[in-house]
Amino acid sequence: MSIKENVAAVRRQIEESAKKSGRDPSEIKLIGVTKTVDIPQIKELLLAGVTDLGENKVQEFLPKYEALKNFEPRPTWHFLGHLQRNKVKFIVDKVDLIHSVDSLSLAEEINKRAEHMNRKVKILTEVNISGEINKFGVSPSEVHDFVKNLANMHNLEFSGLMCVAPFAEKPEQNVGLFSKMRNLFVDNCYIFLHNKHRTNFTLSMGMSGDFTAAISSGSNAIRIGTALFGERSYK
Repeated sequence: MSIKENVAAVRRQIEESAKKSGRDPSEIKLIGVTKTVDIPQIKELLLAGVTDLGENKVQEFLPKYEALKNFEPRPTWHFLGHLQRNKVKFIVDKVDLIHSVDSLSLAEEINKRAEHMNRKVKILTEVNISGEINKFGVSPSEVHDFVKNLANMHNLEFSGLMCVAPFAEKPEQNVGLFSKMRNLFVDNCYIFLHNKHRTNFTLSMGMSGDFTAAISSGSNAIRIGTALFGERSYK
């Protein structure tokens, strides 16, 4: 199928999953993951109505950012991958949301760079919800204290939580982990911050193999690559 057809198919699944859970499908943000995807395909995705794009590597993101900064519709960029502190300066003024803040030292570096640019940067705290040693993220037991420390960094806007769940043959295999993430999200975004006027926090979870389960568990941002572009060879 074409990218446009793939987008339509994914949106149908989003709508079905949201309605089964009693949710409004418009609450779910579809982020197209453009890792290893060439510019012509990304333009197809943008023209098909997916304008939120996610990249994992700074060195791959930067040329794409330059190539598409004047394209219409203009993309909104999300940084999804593990971010090294020495790379923060290259992206902090170019992305709308950094999903993968997994240490206070990284948060401090983002805050410092944002202060130099006189701007606020939206970030998500990445949680290692599965406890896998090969995954980045704050442990679930440390999330509360981590978020509390972010409150002292005035050029950061804490915007929610993110996780990368294990690969699953069936979407429902990750429901338990997604439910744990939802509980952490509620505790740390709504109860801890006590801000009744702010409701636009992000719970970023769910990818091509399990996004329907993530939506049923409360995700409002799904990161989709394969279901939009097909299988890719990763560099």
